[in-house]
Amino acid sequence: MMYLITLIGNLLIILATISNVHLHTPMYFFLANLSFADICFTSTTVPKMLVNIQTETKTISYGNCLTQIYFFMLFGDLDNFLLTMMAYDRYVAICHPLQYMIIMNPRLCGLLLLASWILSVLNALLHGLMVLQLTFCAELEIPHFFCELPQVIQHACSDTFLNDLLMNIASGILGGIPLTGILFSYFKIACSIFRISAHGGKFKAFSTCGSHLSVVSLFYGTAFGVYLSSAVTQNTRATAIASVMYTVITPMLNPFIYSVRNKDIKHALKIISR
Repeated sequence: MMYLITLIGNLLIILATISNVHLHTPMYFFLANLSFADICFTSTTVPKMLVNIQTETKTISYGNCLTQIYFFMLFGDLDNFLLTMMAYDRYVAICHPLQYMIIMNPRLCGLLLLASWILSVLNALLHGLMVLQLTFCAELEIPHFFCELPQVIQHACSDTFLNDLLMNIASGILGGIPLTGILFSYFKIACSIFRISAHGGKFKAFSTCGSHLSVVSLFYGTAFGVYLSSAVTQNTRATAIASVMYTVITPMLNPFIYSVRNKDIKHALKIISR
C-alpha cells in the first residue's frame, strides 16, 4: 500500500505540473523532477523486497545487487541535488523577487538539471566500478532488505580501504556541499523574512518554502540517522528500519507535503480528476 501511494501520489504531482500551464514555473519544474526521482528511488528497492516477502526467499544475484547499488545511488544523489536547486529557487524568489524570472530562466533550470544528472550518473558509476574490484565469498549474507553500498563493502573478503576512502570523500563532497547550500539559502531567506515589517508578509514569505523545508528535514534527517546509527551501533535491525524511513516513507510523504497547503497543486489535481 505504501509503495502504491508513493507511485500514485508522485505521478499525480507530475501530471498536475505538466497539464496546468500555471505550474510551468521553475519551482514546479524541479518539483516534478523530484517526484520522478522519488518514484525511481523507491522502485530500486521496494519491488524486490515485495517479491522476497511473497516468495519467502531472501536471495539476489550478484549482477542484480550491483544494479541495485548503481540505481539507488543515482536517484539518491539526484534527490539530493534537486532539493538543493529547490532551495536556491526559494532563495531567489524571496530575496530577489523582482529579478526572479530573469535569474531562474528556462536555460539555467535546464542546465542545473543536466548537471545534476551528469554528477549523479558519474558518482554512481564510479562506486559501481569500485565494487567490481572487490572479492566476495561464495555465500554472502547481508543483514539488510536491499544492497546498500556501505553494507556490501563491509562484507567484502578483500581489502576495502580505497572503497571506504572514496565513499567518505564522495559523501563529504556530494552530501556536504548541497546541504551547506541549502542551509545558506535558508539563512539568507530567514534574514530577508525578518526584515519584512508586516506580519502577514512574513507568513506569506515563509509559507512559500515551508513544504520544501519539511521535505529537506525528512530526507536528510532520516539519511543521516541511517549512517550515524550504522557507525555507532551494530544493530542491523535498527539500521534497516532507519533505511525504510528515507527509502520508503519520505518519497511517500513528499506529495502530501507539497499538496496539503498548496492551492495551485490542489487546483491542478481537481482539474485532472474531472
